[in-house]
Amino acid sequence: MTVHLCVLASGSSGNCTLIRSGDAAVLIDAGLSARELLRRLEAVGCPPDALQGVCISHEHSDHTCGLGQLHLRHALPVYTNRGTSEGIRRQTALADLPCHIFATGQAFAIGPFQITPFAVPHDAYEPVGFLVEVEGVRLGVVTDMGMATTLIRANLKTCRAVVVESNHDEKMLRDAKRPEYLKQRILGRQGHLSNRAAAALLAEIAGPHLDAAFLAHLSEDCNQGEIALREARRGLTGAGHSHVRLFLTYPDRISEVWSS
Repeated sequence: MTVHLCVLASGSSGNCTLIRSGDAAVLIDAGLSARELLRRLEAVGCPPDALQGVCISHEHSDHTCGLGQLHLRHALPVYTNRGTSEGIRRQTALADLPCHIFATGQAFAIGPFQITPFAVPHDAYEPVGFLVEVEGVRLGVVTDMGMATTLIRANLKTCRAVVVESNHDEKMLRDAKRPEYLKQRILGRQGHLSNRAAAALLAEIAGPHLDAAFLAHLSEDCNQGEIALREARRGLTGAGHSHVRLFLTYPDRISEVWSS
């Protein structure tokens, strides 16, 4: 059975990744309005009733803003850890949202999907990335991380395709007209991953098994797609992994669809 992966949206205005196998699908994050998310699902031919659930990486609104309406309209099950659930409940509009609680580091199943959440460094209550296995295919999704830890690298090492943050070009960020405290937050260990750091991560996790990498959460004013792609390609080629396909992700449109 074919497995499909695409990023419905990625960036500070909203994040959502779709993984599909046969008649079943799961979302990682839901940072679009319910209406827009459903529109993008329709555009890739995924009916709402195919969704088995949505896994939330952390409570920030660019990962959660569509949850309330999705649950209300489609009774979509929401999966979070305890810290993220508490963070979500602090958002007034989502205070009554029911969540299925998972334990970080322990695998759980949603339909045919075996999902392992793992800790990542980011400025949220209990942020995680996800390793998703279905039909013998392993996929990794880590869209927000201040640094690539040993744990992150270990979880992504066996994946066929990954979605990883490539947030900013360091020079563009330092030159940007942004408050200094914000620059330091982004550059910090609980902030966001630079192009250079993302390239180093990809070079380390790649091997014959890795077929594709999606570059996620690109800053609109401190990055450019061609810069992120060039940096990632340089890192992969230098490590002898020029076979890995690279895809950009976007805030306003769907990425290309990867299939295995």
